Amino acid sequence: MKLQPLPPLNSLVAFEAAARHLSFTLAARELNVTQGAISRQIRVLEDYLGTPLFVRSTREINLTTTGSQYYESVRATLQQIVHATAGVRHWRGAQQVTVITTTAMASLWLLPLVSEFQRQNEEIDLRIITNDKVEDFSRLDCDLALYYCRTPPQNMKLTPLFSGEIFPVCSPAFLAQHPQISALDQLGSCTWLWLEDPRRDWIGWKEWFERLGHAAPEPRRRIDINSYSMLIQSALAGQGIALAWSSLLGNYLQTGELVRPTQATLMTDAQFFLLEPQGRAPNRQSVSRFREWLMAHLAETSNA
Repeated sequence: MKLQPLPPLNSLVAFEAAARHLSFTLAARELNVTQGAISRQIRVLEDYLGTPLFVRSTREINLTTTGSQYYESVRATLQQIVHATAGVRHWRGAQQVTVITTTAMASLWLLPLVSEFQRQNEEIDLRIITNDKVEDFSRLDCDLALYYCRTPPQNMKLTPLFSGEIFPVCSPAFLAQHPQISALDQLGSCTWLWLEDPRRDWIGWKEWFERLGHAAPEPRRRIDINSYSMLIQSALAGQGIALAWSSLLGNYLQTGELVRPTQATLMTDAQFFLLEPQGRAPNRQSVSRFREWLMAHLAETSNA
C-alpha cells in the first residue's frame, strides 16, 4: 500500500526542531543548516498542508493550534523511528565482527576459511579489511587483527597463531625444469620471485640465506613483485621460486600445487599473532565466537 499523503520528510525534521525550540535560529543550529533553510522547509510543509503552523512576529514564533497538535504527532512518530533505527544499528553492530589483516593473509589463509565460519554462524557478519602498511597497531579500528610480527606490538592483547617457518617453494613444473635447485647452493641458478615491500617484518632472500649461515648468491634473474599474494600466483604459474610462510601456504603444499625444491628451512622467532585492542569494552558475543572458532580451527589443524 502506498503511503499517502506523505509530507516532505526533510520538512518534518525541520518543523519538529523549530517547534521544539520555538526558534528557527536554534533549529538551524541543531541541524547545521541556515535559518533561511529552516524557514523554507516550514513554508514547504505549510503549503503542503494548506494551513499555517506558526504565528510569526518580529521577535518570536509560536505554534498555532493546528501546529501544536501536529507537532505532538510528528514528534511521537519521529521518536519511534529514532528508537527503531537505534535498535537496528545496535543489532547490526553487535552482529558484525571487523577483522583487519594483510592482503596476503586475507587472500591466502583467512578468506578460504570464511565459508566454514558462516555456515556455523549465519547471524554474524564478517567485515574483513586489508592494511599492508600499519605504522601503529594500537590505532587500528577493528575488533581483531591478524599480523606477522617480529616484535610484538605493545598495548594489545597478543595470541600467537603460528610461527614463522620459511622455505623456498615453486610449482612442480618449474622444479622439473630446474632439478638442480634441490641443492641449496644451486638456488641462485634460476629465477627468484622477489618481494618488494617496505615492511621490515618480511624476510627476504638475502636475509634468509644469511640466517641459515650461507652467503646469499646472486640469482640468475629475478622478478620483483610488491604483493605477496601476486608473488605466490607467479610461483603457481611456474615463473620462479618464492619464499613461503608455511602456515599461509599449507593448502597449496597439501594439494601439490606448490612443492619444496629443497628441505632447507628457516625457523624464526617471529610469529603470526591475533591482536586485540586494549582498553575497550569487553568483546561482544559475536567477536568472542569468531575468536573461539579461529583458535579451535588452529588447534584442529595443528593436531591433524
